[in-house]
Amino acid sequence: MSGQSLLVPGELSPARSVPGNIRRPEYVGKPAPTPYTGPEVQDSDTIERMRIAGRIAAQAMEEAAKHISPGVTTDELDRVAHDFMVDHGAYPSTLGYRGYPKSLCSSVNEVICHGIPDSTVLRDGDIVNLDVTAYINGVHGDNNATYLCGDVDEESRLLVERTRESLARAIKAVKPGRQINVIGRVIESYAKRFGYGVVRDFTGHGINSSFHSGLIIPHYDSPHATTVMQPGMTFTIEPMLTLGTHEYDMWDDGWTVVTKDRRRTAQFEHTLVVTETGAEILTLP
Repeated sequence: MSGQSLLVPGELSPARSVPGNIRRPEYVGKPAPTPYTGPEVQDSDTIERMRIAGRIAAQAMEEAAKHISPGVTTDELDRVAHDFMVDHGAYPSTLGYRGYPKSLCSSVNEVICHGIPDSTVLRDGDIVNLDVTAYINGVHGDNNATYLCGDVDEESRLLVERTRESLARAIKAVKPGRQINVIGRVIESYAKRFGYGVVRDFTGHGINSSFHSGLIIPHYDSPHATTVMQPGMTFTIEPMLTLGTHEYDMWDDGWTVVTKDRRRTAQFEHTLVVTETGAEILTLP
């Protein structure tokens, strides 16, 4: 594994502005969102709006990823994604969500999720996850992916490749009439083949007009995930696999989650809608 030194918090830049004509999610400026009480199954109009939000989120992530290289700050990646979303009339969903200060999450190396973009400079051999969510026309689209920065060691490269594959396999397991726990069962069984840890305390989630609807999508075989999938149900799958333990620590910022053993971790995510025969990915660029 890479001998990179561990991450430390960098300096935050001022919050980026969003033009006043762009609609904000209801939680902006509040300590927490209003709990969602609507259905998990969405109508065709909501799903079509989610396709638009998902496409913008995917394109913004793709644009930011083009700038990943040694010497670039994670704050610069945030700027690129922020500007793309705003230029396309979308609000960056993370900005102001429970006080989160930036427009994407940038999770490098041992950071499992929710890393805050700052003055941290990417190094040759890093792996970096970008998590981008766009809000437009009253709905959210949420996706993430892990990218290689420069010359990455084989162990880390395989972790990234296999985490991407675990998401692909989980998506194929989505079928109406099946319980949600089939998703985690597929991910966990695949990860175990390589001795990877599967993060348990951070999950996929229902998404629609609400960023997090309350529906939980575990990435391990949970006996409690007995909700039956139905056509029109919308949620994310976002497995987080680790080279070591699935246990974690949190930085003092209240957001940045790192592996307890500080070994590397990767993640991939799509927003999906359950169809009559399987799943449609809503976060395609």
